[in-house]
This record gives sequence, C-alpha cells and structure tokens, in this order.
Amino acid sequence: MTKTGLPEGIRACLFDLDGVLTKTAVVHAAAWKEVFDDFLQHREGADFRPFDKVADYDEYVDGRPRADGVRAFLASRGIELPEGSADDPPERDTVQGVGNRKNEILLEKIRTEGVEAYPGSVRYVNAVRAAGLRTAVVSSSANCRDVLVAVGIEDLFDVRIDGVVAAERKLPGKPNPDTFLEAAREFGLEAKAAVVFEDALAGMDAGRSGHFGYVVGVDRVGQADALRAHGADIVVRDLAELLEADA
Repeated sequence: MTKTGLPEGIRACLFDLDGVLTKTAVVHAAAWKEVFDDFLQHREGADFRPFDKVADYDEYVDGRPRADGVRAFLASRGIELPEGSADDPPERDTVQGVGNRKNEILLEKIRTEGVEAYPGSVRYVNAVRAAGLRTAVVSSSANCRDVLVAVGIEDLFDVRIDGVVAAERKLPGKPNPDTFLEAAREFGLEAKAAVVFEDALAGMDAGRSGHFGYVVGVDRVGQADALRAHGADIVVRDLAELLEADA
C-alpha cells in the first residue's frame, strides 16, 4: 500500500459528494422524509407508514439520481406515478414533481442550516493530490457544484461528473458505474487505475460492477457490513483513517 493507504498503480481518486466529502447526506435524508411523508399522508391518511430516514433512505434513494429515488421508494410501497416533465411544479404528483419538491426542501435546508465538509476528507483529498493523484467528484446531485463552492473545496477536483453532467451526456446513475467510468475516461484511465470512495450502497454496487482498482466504503451511519457486502474492499469511518493506518 502507498502512503495514501491505496494499492500501488492507482492514479486517480473518484469521490462521491454527500456523506463522503460533505455533511449533506443527513440533510438529503431529512428532505426525502419530509416530501415522502407529506405525499403518503395526503394519499393514505393519518395511518400512513412514514419514510424511514435510515432503512428506506439507504435502500431506495441514497446515491441515486433524484427521479430514480422517487421511483424506487414509491415502487416499494406499491405506488406508480406518471413520469411528468422536468419542469413540473413541486405540487404536481408526478415523479418529476415529487423530485422537484424534494429539491426545493433540500435547498431551503442548506440555505437555512448551512453545509460543511468533513475535515478528514479535505485533509485526505489534499494528501492524495500532494502524492500526484488526480481527483474527481462523482455525484448524482444536480446541486454538486453549488455545494462544493459553498464549502470552499471546488478547486480540489480536476473533474466533476454530477447530475447536470450526467443528464447532458445521458449517463445512467448509480448503481450503474457509468458516471464513475466517465470520470476515469476524463483522465484517460482505465477503471483499474482509479479508486472509488462511496458511502452509499448504490455507490458500492457501481464500484464493484465497474471493476475499479479499489473501492473504499465510508461508514458514517453504522452500515459497515452492508458496505462490504456490496463491494467495498475496505471500510473506514473517515478518510483520514487511510493516512493514519499508513503512519
């Protein structure tokens, strides 16, 4: 292993955003709960079964593009909505409308509550860059650049493949590996020369199916076993552990 805690031959690091670089996964979970609980209560009445911010979030929406998360969770409750269009108003009961409602809630929470980067992650990204490795952020979020700018770390990444870029290039989202593979291609590298850093089970699946050189699971919520089962080569609670382990 190198001084960055990674195997020899790795030339690029591909980082997920929410939960890996920034403390936004919990904000996403809260926004999803608010929008789904409101939707279910209006549809099913006071006896509705609420959205679980741990189990439902991890299984159906974490790491996925917004519309995919809407479809997956509602399907788990036996609900199918019309697709709608990307400019559907937030109050419209379509896949796109529910997704837009969630995004409104998310942005309001970020505006009022703020957002932070994980200090250990920033330290680690700086360390891998100092070691000569290329860095990319790979996120399903269409708000990725705004969050990077808000926490002051946009300049730490050579490539950004986010929800906006994925839509422009027609790349399927996680658990498909396409967005991570696109980041590796931007560096002119094969997947085996890149490492994926993810906290979501969908991201683990993407790392495994993309045959990347190494997959690091970041366990912020006590799901280390699930991360390993979905393809993590190693699981850490904070990226700085990779530096400390080497030391």
